[in-house]
Amino acid sequence: MNFFAEARLASLSRFWPKASGRFAIRRYVEMSAFPLGVLLLWQLSFSYQWISPIILPSPIEVARTLGELWSSGELASHLGISAWRVVVGFSMGALLGIVLGLAMGISRTVEQIVYPTFRAIVQVPTLAWLPLLMMIFGIGEALKIIIITKAVMVPLCINTFEGIRTIPEKYFEVARVLRLQRRTVLFRLALPAVLPPMFSGVRQGLSSAWISLVGVELLASMEGIGYMMNYGRTIFQLDVVLAGVVVIGAVGLLMDFTMGRLEARLSTWRTDSGA
Repeated sequence: MNFFAEARLASLSRFWPKASGRFAIRRYVEMSAFPLGVLLLWQLSFSYQWISPIILPSPIEVARTLGELWSSGELASHLGISAWRVVVGFSMGALLGIVLGLAMGISRTVEQIVYPTFRAIVQVPTLAWLPLLMMIFGIGEALKIIIITKAVMVPLCINTFEGIRTIPEKYFEVARVLRLQRRTVLFRLALPAVLPPMFSGVRQGLSSAWISLVGVELLASMEGIGYMMNYGRTIFQLDVVLAGVVVIGAVGLLMDFTMGRLEARLSTWRTDSGA
């Protein structure tokens, strides 16, 4: 197993333990201790009114509201709209990020032309573009898709580009000596080498897409999970706001868990095939 695969698998197993028996139970108990402690502190704050119940509803109230939102179909509707936006924006951002990263990694000319401007754009947070984009596109679907696309494109492009840069230069020199076609270099040399960092970019991009979407829905949307939370704040139903927080955290954790498992499988496959 190479160093990169060992590091990735160690990082993943730290948060998602696979061991069975007493060790696995102990690890899951340790992972659950902090969130259970936060939940207990939340309930104590409500019971002893350390914070006004109007500002901080009880966990039971939030759970009840969450059940009512789901039963009425309102939560599913908003969540479905948000999920569709993530799928569309992520697909566009992933395509642009991979293509641009490969182009800059393979071609020095493209790198010299594009990379300085790209790095300047990267320094600007995704949501900082919101005021300008709202002036151009309004608060319609195009705004959300563009914000998500940018959030996904950046980590994927950087990871793909840096993945290619880790390929020893002598490999490209051999390809030039053999006069291999650019397509052959791309599919037989570049893509297999950048799969692990590219997948890390996919994981980061998906997380960025979800965070950026919620942010833009809170500020400029009439539908979606972020809008539901903002509407709850407007009518001072903070149980709705906290129910939205729970859903956002659960969905984000599920996506990260799923992508982490896929990344571990990819690292294992590459290690086994390279052995």
